[in-house]
Amino acid sequence: MSDQQIPGYAYGDESVPDAPISTEELDHLKQSVMWSADDDDALQQAGDVLEPQIDEILDTWYGFVGDHDFLLHYFTDVDTNEPIDEYLDRVRARFGQWIRDTCDTPYDEAWLAYQFEIGRRHHHTGKNEADDVSAVPHIDFRYVNAFIYPITATIRDFLENSDHSRAEIDDMYHAWFKSVVLQVTLWSYPYIPDDEW
Repeated sequence: MSDQQIPGYAYGDESVPDAPISTEELDHLKQSVMWSADDDDALQQAGDVLEPQIDEILDTWYGFVGDHDFLLHYFTDVDTNEPIDEYLDRVRARFGQWIRDTCDTPYDEAWLAYQFEIGRRHHHTGKNEADDVSAVPHIDFRYVNAFIYPITATIRDFLENSDHSRAEIDDMYHAWFKSVVLQVTLWSYPYIPDDEW
């Protein structure tokens, strides 16, 4: 499935508002997570390793969510409390593309704008709009933030499914970790008052 065929995927689309921060401010955040040009290279390398494993990665992450009712809750119908299968499928396709987008650096203005859109889609100001579903209307930020660990820790096994050296795997893993922290920081924007973010 190409990115143009992914339901609700709007990276680079004119419908996505400009980011509320500048690329200079993004650079300050990158410095805060100790980002370097080597991380761009490591993520590109990670993308090559992860691409053929995306379905297995998603199986791991979806299995984790499915094993925890309080996480699966955010994909359930507000009236029936039952998971919405079509919604889960649509989000899964975007989640797979998110892996690709995470590894596709350098991060430009379109990437930055889409991070704020992703944050909005977790928050009551935008959740369910892209998929036109009647799911639970808001993901509590504590779970968005806590999910940093599972989507980081589990990626290492997939990076190790390669012929790269231990040092290269470490570089890819740490670049991934930095990117996830950076992105979740951007996703936090709708949850925090402007004068405190």
